[in-house]
Amino acid sequence: MRRSLPTLRHIRTLLRRHGPEALIWRRRIAILGGAILVGLLALLFARLSDWAGEVFLSGAHRWWWLPLLATPAGFAGIVWLTRRLAPLASGSGIPQVIAASREPEAGMKALVSARTVTTKFFLTIGALLFGASVGREGPTVQIAASIMGYAHRLMAIPLSASVYIAGGAAGVAAAFNTPLAGVAFAIEELAAAYEQRMTLLVMAAVLIAGMVSLGLAGDYVYFGVMRQTLSFSAALHAAPVAGLLGGLAGGLFSRLMLAAGTSAYTPMAWVRARPVRFAALCGLAVAALGVSTGLTWGTGYQTANAVIAGSDVPIWFGATKFVTTLATAVSGLPGGIFAPSLSVGAGIGDMLRSVFPEYPSGAIVLLGMVAYFTGVVRAPLTAVIIISETTASRGLMMPLLASALIADFAAQLVCKERLYHGLSKRFIVNDNPQPNPSRAREEN
Repeated sequence: MRRSLPTLRHIRTLLRRHGPEALIWRRRIAILGGAILVGLLALLFARLSDWAGEVFLSGAHRWWWLPLLATPAGFAGIVWLTRRLAPLASGSGIPQVIAASREPEAGMKALVSARTVTTKFFLTIGALLFGASVGREGPTVQIAASIMGYAHRLMAIPLSASVYIAGGAAGVAAAFNTPLAGVAFAIEELAAAYEQRMTLLVMAAVLIAGMVSLGLAGDYVYFGVMRQTLSFSAALHAAPVAGLLGGLAGGLFSRLMLAAGTSAYTPMAWVRARPVRFAALCGLAVAALGVSTGLTWGTGYQTANAVIAGSDVPIWFGATKFVTTLATAVSGLPGGIFAPSLSVGAGIGDMLRSVFPEYPSGAIVLLGMVAYFTGVVRAPLTAVIIISETTASRGLMMPLLASALIADFAAQLVCKERLYHGLSKRFIVNDNPQPNPSRAREEN
């Protein structure tokens, strides 16, 4: 039977469905372009954040009294600028992405708008310039979600929650150089109900952003390689203790964070009504602890790295870093809590080394880190993968997972609500994300 030649109309139909202007190709271009930009921005953000921390530490070492003046003034100035320029840029950025996922189109107008994330980028670096106990990972998630949203809008693709989830996951992967953690973070934290159809989008975005970061920064391990392991009996003793202690401490942090924005206690209501003055007081507390200890400034990455490697820190380090991170988080500054939380966890792990002196010290520290981090964010799978990928300690997966699961249970005893999801409610009004400056200030 003779086949008829394709008509012009048939050819046009095929081009619309499968040609370069088809929806599937535009979506692929948006994912590719967005993920590449996420990788580049994450790397630039990391370099500038490290530079800002080094500049502050250099000044603090040269003039010990300088932070007592500069840090409170910096906190107040940054909170004032945040409220003037983009109130939704305050805090971590992860709650904003969760809220934006509820109503993607509305989210692009405020929660993950260009104005919001640009303000977030520069003021987070500014916070580190004044010694704030903040991390760049949460802000990277918000910035990455915005980049992915604009990439899809540029290609005339309707926005969906999966776009923000993929962008946020790519941001985590690029910030820590941990692709698996990016996927786990998308499943556990950003997506309330993970849809099978977004799997490819998340995987592709994480892979491309991770490859860009890896190609430019090199094959590095965030906290350095740690080869220590624990025997079954050692893990059986240490993991539950670490999980219980770290989970209770992390749950306490979450409870205090959430209470700071909702408590009807008269002093808290008073300070919420005076955000700039409150930020200055928080800055003074951070400066006083930093000057007296010399260890609680910035992300805490260097201290955590040293503790993992075997260096000792004072027994009070974990508690003081806890306080400085809490003071920074409730002040309303833009900045995240990922890196500072890992630093607090390292302090808890250092305390546990004295309880289990016969066990490998680095492994015990990692148990404390994963337990506290899980207690704060209530995402045990993400915590385990981040710790294992940032230290190349895959031989500790089972003890880490045991500690994380126990910590997740212990944290619920102190704080029923998950931190980021509780904070995201402040950005949702009548089920739609809306700018709410009075609440945004308190967000982590």
